[in-house]
Amino acid sequence: MPRSGAGRPRRKPDAVIADNAYSSRAIRQTLRRRGIRAVIPERADQKANRLRRGQAGGRPPAFDREPHKARNVVERCFGRLKQFRAIATRFDKLAVRYKAGIHLAALVLWLPEPAQDPLSDKP
Repeated sequence: MPRSGAGRPRRKPDAVIADNAYSSRAIRQTLRRRGIRAVIPERADQKANRLRRGQAGGRPPAFDREPHKARNVVERCFGRLKQFRAIATRFDKLAVRYKAGIHLAALVLWLPEPAQDPLSDKP
């Protein structure tokens, strides 16, 4: 939705994908009020509580498994990036240097290993 005045245009996500640590009534209500779909699995203790209360516990929150599966790809990417010590511990003070380190680490992970030439004498 373009903004009428100066500044960057305001944008709202279609959905928020999170793990079950973010499954709370307050978070779900805030997202619902803003018109954002919550893709958050229900915690086991919340489910047990709801079932214990019976009909007064209400219905389970909507949860779509397919978008939540894509979250795993992002989590694995962060895990692989954090194998680089300088990124995991944030050695760099300046944000621009830290960002450059992330770019370099991503390139190292993305580029394939150099192939060994079978005719070469070097190991």
